[in-house]
Amino acid sequence: MTPLSRTAGRPGTRRHLPVQIFLGFLVVYFLVPFWWVVVNSSKDAPGLFGGGNTLWFTGSIDYFGNLERLFTHDGGIYGRWILNSTLYALAGGIGATVLAVLAGYGFARYRFAGRRFAFSVMLGALMVPATALVIPTFIMFSGLGLTNTIWSVILPSLLNPFGVYLMHIYARDAVPGEILDAARVDGAGELRTFLQVAFPLMRPAVVTVLLLSAVASWNNYFLPLAMLSDNRLFPVTVGLGVWQGIASANNSGSTSLWSLIILGSLVSVIPLIIAFFTFQRHWRGGLSAGGLR
Repeated sequence: MTPLSRTAGRPGTRRHLPVQIFLGFLVVYFLVPFWWVVVNSSKDAPGLFGGGNTLWFTGSIDYFGNLERLFTHDGGIYGRWILNSTLYALAGGIGATVLAVLAGYGFARYRFAGRRFAFSVMLGALMVPATALVIPTFIMFSGLGLTNTIWSVILPSLLNPFGVYLMHIYARDAVPGEILDAARVDGAGELRTFLQVAFPLMRPAVVTVLLLSAVASWNNYFLPLAMLSDNRLFPVTVGLGVWQGIASANNSGSTSLWSLIILGSLVSVIPLIIAFFTFQRHWRGGLSAGGLR
């Protein structure tokens, strides 16, 4: 008897069958909208509104023609939105990760006055929705004259309380204090101890926080919508929202815009898919470590 047949006969496999069916339902539930976007990105306006099957291709598949129209519409503003989103995601993701690593390591490995109070405030910040802080942040940045600049999107993205919390619990449990003490006894300073001893041990959590922060910045919508008025500074999320508003307000005269919106949505998620599959090993490791601890 092969190992596969023995596994199939185990009672545990049948016990997990409802869970597997439920997970399969969730996979279909999340994949159907993505499949809809992939299919309808290939259609022009008559194909979209011609009354055919929306979950399958029409006779003419024209991805390249739609891509050309997408990147040349309105002077190629979509390409600028993609570059803006890339800038905001990289600057916000890297900056938030650096601050989260330093703050989490400091909370985990140093004792200082006000440490418990500061950490409690940070934990309380986890409970506050980011959208609730957009209007107060807009008022503050307006007073500083920073609205309608790239800094009005990048600077608020640098604060990531969940990243600080994740780095704290990871640095506390994955970086033994004995190793740090041994490095100090050997003459290493605090900076060298952090860079050459602690940081390599924290790498899985660092990658996880970097990806979570970059994805959050890429998908950010309400903050740039409130902060920016120049469409040349829009990220792709806000730009597509503006196109959707134009298409909805003037449906009969701008039906072709819908095909650009659908294809633009598909193109906008491709960098996130590439990032996920490139770093999924570190991503899963960091999240698993954070969940177990």
